[in-house]
Amino acid sequence: MTGSMRNDQKEETMSEKSKSGHCLCGAVKISAVLANHEAGACHCKMCQRWAGGPFVAIACTPETTFEGQDAIGVYPSSEWAERGFCKHCGSPLFSRVKSDGSYYLPVGLLDDTEDLTLVSEIFIDRKPSWYSFAEKTSQMTEAEVMAMFAAPSGEP
Repeated sequence: MTGSMRNDQKEETMSEKSKSGHCLCGAVKISAVLANHEAGACHCKMCQRWAGGPFVAIACTPETTFEGQDAIGVYPSSEWAERGFCKHCGSPLFSRVKSDGSYYLPVGLLDDTEDLTLVSEIFIDRKPSWYSFAEKTSQMTEAEVMAMFAAPSGEP
């Protein structure tokens, strides 16, 4: 059985990567397909204003779906990403990368988060001094994050 997976193994794998959730009022329901079980925190000022503090998120694939589309507002927050929110209760729903359609969902929207681990922090140099996480995480500065998203040399 080398190189193949039984159907029950495939279902188990998908269910391990799938999570459900919803906004505060329940108008938007989420079926998230996780890229992994590793949460990250963003400390940039835009995320602080949007989330009311650090944006603690989980990476999800473009296969993630939302029920209640009429309740979703979208704000084009940068050249490379847009943010979704519930028009009824104001809950932040996602940050979506325009180039590949991947999502970053606030972990607080998910019904079950016990198997997630906080592993990274970005814009660490923008983090206010009044809070810190106890977990040891990988950390990137604003310059490191911007370099990661910059076009390769010679491209527009």
